[in-house]
Amino acid sequence: MARADEKIVTVGMTGASGAQYGLRLVECLLRADHQVYLMFTKAAQIVVGSETDCRLPGRTLEQTRFLSAHFGAREGQLRVFGDEEWTSPVASGSGAPHRMVVCPASMATVSAIATGASENLLERAADVVIKERGNLVIVPRETPFSAIHLENMLKLSRLGVTILPANPGFYNRPTQVEALVDFIVARVLDQLGIDHDLMRRWGRDA
Repeated sequence: MARADEKIVTVGMTGASGAQYGLRLVECLLRADHQVYLMFTKAAQIVVGSETDCRLPGRTLEQTRFLSAHFGAREGQLRVFGDEEWTSPVASGSGAPHRMVVCPASMATVSAIATGASENLLERAADVVIKERGNLVIVPRETPFSAIHLENMLKLSRLGVTILPANPGFYNRPTQVEALVDFIVARVLDQLGIDHDLMRRWGRDA
């Protein structure tokens, strides 16, 4: 029997560099006819403004309208939730989607998820996915990693979380930044079991 939330994916964006990854992921999910629950940390909103041409409004309702128009989403397909919107579906195991991606993930957020801090909605949403044995993908964007970072990611990996660093490959000979972004987004979509045509597959596609 198919899950009721099969077409819903939660996406959390943090203050790590790499806002392009998160925004492109949201775009691809919407184009694949999935519903997206989206959360930005305060730092993420700053990074989006500094790394992209996207200028997010301040309030979540305005962000929902702005991004829905930006990505051409249908009405209700995209919902943005605030840091303390504890009545949102992602805050409880009874309503949270089975699949979530934190992209990009700062080491502060990785640490909070690994320790179950749940001090904001994004952290709580990730905690819910873990406790409900869902599919959580974390895309860390940091270098070099300290022993603390590695230990936190190892702990999460042992809990079944997929750690997918933003390390694009070059075997497809990318000539544009967009191709590097799509390489990582394609790997994320693979982990979610969502079909895509962002890039050719090694040894299979001509």
